[in-house]
This record gives sequence, structure tokens and C-alpha cells, in this order.
Amino acid sequence: METIRKLLLPLNIKQFILANVVMGVLIIVIFMHGAFDSYRNFLTGLFWAFSICITQWSGAILVNFLIDLKIRWIDQPILRSVVGLIALIGNSVIAFALVQFIMLYLVYHILPADAWQMVSKSVIFTLLISFFMSLTFTAVGFFKAWKKALIQTEKLKAEMMAYKYESLRNQLNPHFLFNSLNVLSDLVYADQAMAVKFINQLSELFRYVLDNRDKELVPLKEELDFMHSYVYLLKTRFEDKLELEMDLQAGPDEMIVPMTLQLLVENAVKHNEVSEAFPLQIHIRRNDAFLEVENSLRVKRVGENSKNTGLKNIIQQFSYFTDRQIEILDSGGKFLVRVPILILQKDERTHT
Repeated sequence: METIRKLLLPLNIKQFILANVVMGVLIIVIFMHGAFDSYRNFLTGLFWAFSICITQWSGAILVNFLIDLKIRWIDQPILRSVVGLIALIGNSVIAFALVQFIMLYLVYHILPADAWQMVSKSVIFTLLISFFMSLTFTAVGFFKAWKKALIQTEKLKAEMMAYKYESLRNQLNPHFLFNSLNVLSDLVYADQAMAVKFINQLSELFRYVLDNRDKELVPLKEELDFMHSYVYLLKTRFEDKLELEMDLQAGPDEMIVPMTLQLLVENAVKHNEVSEAFPLQIHIRRNDAFLEVENSLRVKRVGENSKNTGLKNIIQQFSYFTDRQIEILDSGGKFLVRVPILILQKDERTHT
């Protein structure tokens, strides 16, 4: 019932039936002059015309619905138009012929074999009518898909801007700067060579953030290079309290949304205990066409409750580039996020 309701939008079922009754009356007025000779003839003609209208209309809606499941207007507009026209015309002719055969038998007791000649004479008019109906449905379907795509694009642009802002804010927030500068101040007195390296890695991190804040995708190799700088800063800060392994290589055509891995690691550090008694273990690896970020789970008992804003932002951004879903698993004392690797020029929804 829900599927039928969606098919009939923006009409509801009552409006759909009423519209077919009105069209049936128009068919009677134009083509069935004898229907006004008697009350019975009128009801018979109205039922006949209504059957033609409702099978034509509902058949066209169903055909469009089924084709849309296989061929998207935005992806293949020419193929969608050709297939739609052929399918709609075929459906229209078959539906019209079936209604004629059934009604001729019910009203006049004419068998289909004997009614064929009578029906075939009106098929040419059916073809013309169905052709114009098909053009109408095709045009309406295209413009609806075009409008939907425009709305979706604007929505995704807004989401992308929000994500970029959130990513930049996460990297440059006062807590991150405060913690990094605290570590640096200790290193300046304890180990100047290590302090210089820390500054270089911090500089690389902020350069990457600033260089990629306006990009939708970046090469996975650049993201991994950035992560080496970020991991160095974290391990310098937490020392043995953090165990972080990166076990993967990037291909030349592999892409990712900027700072995805950083945000997942940041979430793990932010929401879990990191101590000598309970060191936080994080493992970043490749698993087929996915990147996996897995961390040990020991949620902090103090602080703000997580609203999963970071994960929601990542899911929204990846939905713009691929139909593959981000997977989140929370079991056995482990928290695992699987992120699809985007392939340049191969994923048909990928934009660079």
C-alpha cells in the first residue's frame, strides 16, 4: 500500500480515481455518442472508458517506476528516454487491446479471435495517443529528476561546507593547540632536537589542513602522509599510553574525503580512556576496498555525551561520492569503522 501511495504522488488514491472518471466522461463525449441513448448505455460506456483510462495511467506510472529502479535519469538520460518511450508505448497498446477484448466479450459476447479486426483498426489511434502520453511522462520524469538533482546538489553542498568547517574547527580548536603547545614547551627544555621535529610535524599538519580545506577529495597517499604527522604528535603527547599502528599502502588512483582518518582517530582519543593502566590501541588497515579504523573501547565516564556529529558528517560526505555504505561496528570491546576507498574515474558518482 505504501508503494502504491508513493507511485500516485502528488495525487492521492481518491483524486486518482476521480481524475480517471473525468477522463472517462470526456472519452464518452468524444467517441461514444451512443452512450447517451440510455442510462444503461451510459454506465456501460463510462465503465469501458474508465477501464481504458485507469489501465493507461496506472500502467504508465508502474512502467516509469520500474525503469527508474534500473536506469537513473541523471546518469543515463538518453537511454532512459528511449527505454521509457518504447516501454510506455508497448504498455499502452497492450493495455488498450486487452481492455477492448475483455469489454467486447463482456458487452457483446464477441470472442477475441473475432474481435481482432475491430480492435486492430483502432490500434493506430492508440499508438498516437500513447506516443504523446509517453512523451509527456518522459518530459515530466526528466524535469522532476533534474529538479530533484538540483535540490540534492544544493543540500550536499551545504553539508559539505558544514563538514569542512567542522573538520577545520576540530583541527584548530583551542584544546588541540593547547595540548600541542604544552608538549612543545616541555620538549624545548628536555630535547631540542625532538622539539624541532615536533614543530616540523605540527607545521606539516596545519599546512595539509589549510591546503585541503576547500577540496572535496584528496589522494589517499596524501591523507596517509598527513596521518603520519598527526600520529607522531599524538604519540609524542601520550607516549606508551597510545598504541597506534598504520598498516596499509595507497594506490595512485585511490581517493578519500580529507581528514577522514584523522577525525576517526580523534574521536577514539576523545571518547576513550588513554592511560598507563588502559592504553588506547588504534589500528588503521586496508580490508579489500575499505579502510578500517579499529580502536579498543573503554569509554570515558566523565565529560560530554557524544552526539556522533563527526561520524554523521563523514557518512554524509561519502554518500555524495559513492553508494557504498560506511559500516560502524561496536562489539567485543572494539569499535570499528569501515570507510570505502574511492577510485578516481571509476566510481561513477565520484567527483574530484
